[in-house]
Amino acid sequence: MRVVGTRLRGGRPSAGVRGRAGRAGKRDDRRAGWLFLLPVIVGFLVFYAYPTVRGVWYSVTDYSLLNEPAYVGGDNYRKLIGDEQFWNALKVTGYYVVVNIVSQTVLALGLAALMHRLTRSVVLRAALLVPWLVPNVTIGLLWAWLLDPDLGFVNHLLGLAGLDTTLSFNSPMWAMPLVALVNSWAYTGYTALLFYAGMLQIPSHLYESASIDGAGEVRMFRSITLPLLRPILALVLVVSMIGSFQIFDTVAVVYQGKAPIPETRVIYYYIYQQAFTYFHMGYAAAVAMVLVVVLGLLTALQMRMLRASRSDLG
Repeated sequence: MRVVGTRLRGGRPSAGVRGRAGRAGKRDDRRAGWLFLLPVIVGFLVFYAYPTVRGVWYSVTDYSLLNEPAYVGGDNYRKLIGDEQFWNALKVTGYYVVVNIVSQTVLALGLAALMHRLTRSVVLRAALLVPWLVPNVTIGLLWAWLLDPDLGFVNHLLGLAGLDTTLSFNSPMWAMPLVALVNSWAYTGYTALLFYAGMLQIPSHLYESASIDGAGEVRMFRSITLPLLRPILALVLVVSMIGSFQIFDTVAVVYQGKAPIPETRVIYYYIYQQAFTYFHMGYAAAVAMVLVVVLGLLTALQMRMLRASRSDLG
């Protein structure tokens, strides 16, 4: 018998036979991929999804550490709308986020541009990471001592210069700016390295062409670096915003267990007080859920405005 269509002239298999043989011999790695993903999926379900579902449930109950949760509907959210302390905490946190992100981003961009255009020293890059590697508790204690109104080194220098020595975390005017600047000092080096890594991806011939055309460093930074750095800038701004809304440890440490002044009572500290000082776990969960919604909306707005999914390098 003749088998039609299985071989071409010269004894070579037809395209259909080769395709079936290739498909039969192709290894399916999907099972191995799911096995590698399994620990991550289990960790996400146990440490993120399950606590989130429990938090949503607690937010509509009167749960405290002293009684079993009982469903109260939207009472916690209605109480939240008229809670002046909640709105003050949200306003204080928003002020901190603006000061922290602006100062941190501007300083980090400047440092990254200097490293990219002037020096690429490994020692300098390692030195920039040192504040970021120090725990926030240690940073808070360090700056609480440096800014102590009586024994602090900073106020001592200000006194020698004949300036006002009231720069401390207990000053209503300076407390929140100081908290924001302390955290900017801690994270600016790490943010600068993220920007620096993004700048290394920009083709050098663009700078060479601009230099030949007579463009200065400021013009090249504005016309080349910033537009091509947009995806990294969007990532840094989103991550910095989410991290800034989570400020807690610095405030808790610099006041050494005492209640902070109203000008520094951020939203995370307010949630902590409601949950573990007053045992209003249900109300604290409602505040946390509102914070999740606020962060989700702000993140979506930032990603849309900065066009984070697009790059001019493509």
